[in-house]
Amino acid sequence: MAGSISARALRQIWREGGEVALFDVREEGPYSRAHPFFAISLPISEIDARVMELAPRFSATLVVYDDGEGFAERAARRLEEIGYADVRLLRGGLAAYGEVGELFRDVNVPSKAFGELVESIRHTPSLPAQEAAKLIAEEPNLVVVDARRFEEYRAMSIPKGVSTPGGELALRIFDIAPSPDTFILVNCAGRTRSIIGAQTLVDTGIPNRVAALRNGTIGWTLEGLALDVGQTRRCPTTSDIGHPQAIAAARARAKRVGVETIDAARFEALLEQRAERTLYLLDVRTPEEFAAGHIAGFRSAPGGQLVQATDEWIGVRGARIVLYDDAEARALTTAAWLVQLGWETYVLSPDAGVANESGSPTRRRPPLPALAENVILAAEVAVRREDFILVDIGRSVDYRAAHIPGAHWVAAAHLERDLATLPSDRTIVLTSTDGEIALDNLARARASRGGDVVALVGGNAAFGALTTEDASWISAPDDVYKRPYEGTDNASDAMRAYIDWELQLVAQLANDGVANFHVVR
Repeated sequence: MAGSISARALRQIWREGGEVALFDVREEGPYSRAHPFFAISLPISEIDARVMELAPRFSATLVVYDDGEGFAERAARRLEEIGYADVRLLRGGLAAYGEVGELFRDVNVPSKAFGELVESIRHTPSLPAQEAAKLIAEEPNLVVVDARRFEEYRAMSIPKGVSTPGGELALRIFDIAPSPDTFILVNCAGRTRSIIGAQTLVDTGIPNRVAALRNGTIGWTLEGLALDVGQTRRCPTTSDIGHPQAIAAARARAKRVGVETIDAARFEALLEQRAERTLYLLDVRTPEEFAAGHIAGFRSAPGGQLVQATDEWIGVRGARIVLYDDAEARALTTAAWLVQLGWETYVLSPDAGVANESGSPTRRRPPLPALAENVILAAEVAVRREDFILVDIGRSVDYRAAHIPGAHWVAAAHLERDLATLPSDRTIVLTSTDGEIALDNLARARASRGGDVVALVGGNAAFGALTTEDASWISAPDDVYKRPYEGTDNASDAMRAYIDWELQLVAQLANDGVANFHVVR
């Protein structure tokens, strides 16, 4: 039976640097509107799919909360069933927390607040959009490095931009801009990755003039400037000249910050302590390099994204982190930022590990329900469509992008409530993108409908013939937060509100008082 913890006690653990995970088990939409600083979004329907990677140690303290919806108690029971030994309910939920601590909007808040803090303390150089546009048009000796993921860059970018995800900057900048006279402009979609990217380059000690594009592609768009779409320019590979320079600069910066590089023996000692201290093993190279070969036990976490969205990989505040990069510079640079973010972080020496696995490792999760019964194959659904009601409980963005013709969408969090609104004369077939969420939530659905529910084996991917038309929304699609810095169809007022919100984060961070960030000058 789950215990409980007060908001004050939870905040004290954060202040003291102890280990604890705080999971908001509502959907991402409500989470994005108000949550505690270190809360991790883990919708109740996604617990099986994600929790074992967010919280790899079963004896770690896990705290769950909602805002009165009744999800927290269900989530606590499921976590205990999976095997977690110390699960607690946040006493009074979100409302009680709001009485003693700040509530924050948006997602990836710790990383974004840290970026704003870095800019305020380090005075990271930046240029407004119009000035940057003039420079791009008139200065031939200039490079524009886009610090986002390649997929984001390809969707939209500023002129002359070259995809250089943030973790790659310190490694490749000596080959991107070998001349000290080259002006380097760093951009992202909003603010954080351009700030961290520009400051990373400043901290390497390069003589070049460096600036972040102030407010990123949001600022560019709000000024009425045109974005490119579909670009595929990528940063160059490292050279025999550039790579040693990158390593020397990264080592010097890591030493100033206090990053420790560990050998194989020390790494083994950390592994032996995993039952007492939560440990994350993260490979910060590109996804392509990781897939080609990596050390077993490590997960792919490209360095720039890890700093930008630490909470997407690491759920337990106060845990240890070991980073790996065979080129060394990316791990050292990423670790330098994570240390300042308050994480106990180590870099595994490149010669201390051997790549002994390739491809994508199997995701850690509880076993999927057995497929022996209460399931149906896509071929049978296709032949007997009139006998079934298809219900897609995957994420609403995936349903909107492609769904089985005639399928309704129901929010997995509200499965019991909203299935009751559907006709009772036909069998319900649950589906999702790959079928996993449907299987994870099948028992709940069968309990609420008296058993007349089955899951589609393989989900939408197995069915194949998908459509974007005739969407049927049984639930309100509030499960996913629409980020105003991704894509090209964002409303101007949403983009302005987002920038205004980011600019006040430093004040809110100071008022809350639990971050334990330390920006090294």
